[in-house]
Amino acid sequence: MSTSVTFADLGLADPLLRAIADAGYTAPTPIQAQAIPRVLAGGDLLAAAQTGTGKTAGFTLPILHMLLAKPLELRKPGRPRVLILTPTRELTAQVEESVKTYGVHTKISSMVIFGGVNINPQTNALRKPIDILVATPGRLLDHCQQRNVDLSGVEILVLDEADRMLDMGFIRDIRKILALLPRQRQNLLFSATFSDEIRELSKGVLNNASEVSVAARNTTAERVDQTVHMVPQAHKRDILSHIIRESGWHQVLVFTRTKHGANRLAEKLVKDGLSASAIHGNKSQAARTRALDDFKKGKVAVLVATDIAARGLDIDQLPQVVNFELPNVPEDYVHRIGRTGRAGAAGSAVSLVDSSEIKYLKAIERIIKKQIPQLPAPTGWTASPVSTHDADDDARAEGRRDGPRRPQQRSSRPAGPAGSGAPRPARAGQGTGQAPRREGQGSGRAPSGHAPARTGTGGPVRTGSGPNGPSQANRPRRPALFNK
Repeated sequence: MSTSVTFADLGLADPLLRAIADAGYTAPTPIQAQAIPRVLAGGDLLAAAQTGTGKTAGFTLPILHMLLAKPLELRKPGRPRVLILTPTRELTAQVEESVKTYGVHTKISSMVIFGGVNINPQTNALRKPIDILVATPGRLLDHCQQRNVDLSGVEILVLDEADRMLDMGFIRDIRKILALLPRQRQNLLFSATFSDEIRELSKGVLNNASEVSVAARNTTAERVDQTVHMVPQAHKRDILSHIIRESGWHQVLVFTRTKHGANRLAEKLVKDGLSASAIHGNKSQAARTRALDDFKKGKVAVLVATDIAARGLDIDQLPQVVNFELPNVPEDYVHRIGRTGRAGAAGSAVSLVDSSEIKYLKAIERIIKKQIPQLPAPTGWTASPVSTHDADDDARAEGRRDGPRRPQQRSSRPAGPAGSGAPRPARAGQGTGQAPRREGQGSGRAPSGHAPARTGTGGPVRTGSGPNGPSQANRPRRPALFNK
């Protein structure tokens, strides 16, 4: 489509055009210009666009338009007409905020449900008529099992950030949800990338789908200035603190590989006189919301995050992203630096790379098909003393994955007192080889006979394997997602 196309040219209803104008947008982005007409046509869609290109509006706007054409009297309590599934709490809230922004001049109702919070207010809200339900898979299944929500009236299903949902192991939950939906429905699958696994998933969800891709697979935003500093791991904290202060950065998102590392780095920066907070899956939802809100308002200059916790963070005109540690899953680099340079704005992504991370750097450069410029290490910084205890903690954190490991053939019972040689008794109901829960898992117990849901803050977050975890090349092949 021509770059001169307007939202009015796309045939959107007047209340939506007013909301778009209120939000300050004048022309659709490429993904919006291509996706909106296809969604309005009623067919299934497989769409890919790099993060920050406006793909959320690419499906919320046409969905709102189609709902406006149908009588609101058809709504029933707890029976949504549109279901939007997302992998994380932050992204769920972001998508529903977009629905409210563009639907402000309509009577279309929406609500969001995710874990990590009390389920009772959600249960009460589901007793009212609802048009659009935005949910994480695990908490949605909790409500389905408790008969709080009826999915038999869903007319449109959206899988947003489908690649991340697969990475987080939600495929089993997705299968259960699909079984509760009517066979006749419109399906929209949006993803930052088109991996082979996404295409396999699409075969089990979409029917005669059209396809939209506005960026090459795994490309990075053109307006993001990417640089690398070769820095020893032991000096990264001091150098980062120096860079932030010397550069006068007032808003910078920093990525670490582990939750432990995020906490330690935020504490270090606070000791250096910088305002910093950490955000990851072990934080309560209230703490995560508060940290993000403080960061957006400028009360906190540095937000230290793990990959999954940061997925879905929508921060207008974020100028700086720093990779304190490179991800060992190269696609995550694309998502990380996509937090800056959004909506055509310029941004900067700086990576601090230790010699042990060269293999990760090379893998990243292969998938983005470009070499990232390497600059000399900054000078003028002062090393702070590091105790043996701190160094040991960091080494242990680096050896761990920031997320659940596959179940292993060993007891999950905690060891007994040091030197006792005897194990502690297992807790009631505790078995062997029990895997820790993923981020997104519900804190409440599922009804008897059902697997626990995955939507709360219960367990560690998978933000990728640590240096000692399996590489992409050695990762075992996943089983078929759907057997037709």
